[in-house]
Amino acid sequence: MDALESEIVRLADAPEIAGAVITGTGRAFAAGAEIAEVARLTPTSALEFSRRGQEVLGRIASIAKPVVAAIRGYCIGGGLDLALACRARIAAADAVFAHPGVTLGITTGWGGTERLPRLIGRGRALELLVTGGRIRANEALAWGLVSKISADGELLDDAIQLARALAR
Repeated sequence: MDALESEIVRLADAPEIAGAVITGTGRAFAAGAEIAEVARLTPTSALEFSRRGQEVLGRIASIAKPVVAAIRGYCIGGGLDLALACRARIAAADAVFAHPGVTLGITTGWGGTERLPRLIGRGRALELLVTGGRIRANEALAWGLVSKISADGELLDDAIQLARALAR
C-alpha cells in the first residue's frame, strides 16, 4: 500500500504525466490479501488495515488524472477493489473476477461494497459479494465491469491508449 500510494502521489504531482495504468505480473492482476496474514490480524490491526486500504484506493478513485486497470488473470478480493477504484478497466480474455471473502467469513474493507453496485448494479453486485462467485471476462464486459476485452498481446497498449484518451 505504501508503494502504491507513493506512485499515486507522484502521478498527481507530475505535470508531465497525464495518466497511469495499473497492471499485474504473471498470472494475476491482483489476487487480494494473503489470507494467512488476514487471519493474524487483531480487531485493532484489522481496522487499521481496512482504513489504510480505503485511504489509498480512495486516492486512486479521486485523482484528477485517469488511472486504468489492465487486468489479466485473477482479479480477486482486494485486487478487485483496486480495479474498481480505477477510472476504467480493460481485461484480457483470461481475466477472472471475484470477491470470495464471504466463503472465508470476511468481507471487503477497501470500498468494493460501495463501488461495485454503482458500476454493475445492486443485484449483480450482491450476487458476487454474497455468493463469492466468479465471472470471466466476457461476463464482466456484458455487466459493465470492464469496457473492453483486449486481444492477446494488446492489453497494455489498449490500456495506455484509453488512459491517453481519458486524459484528453
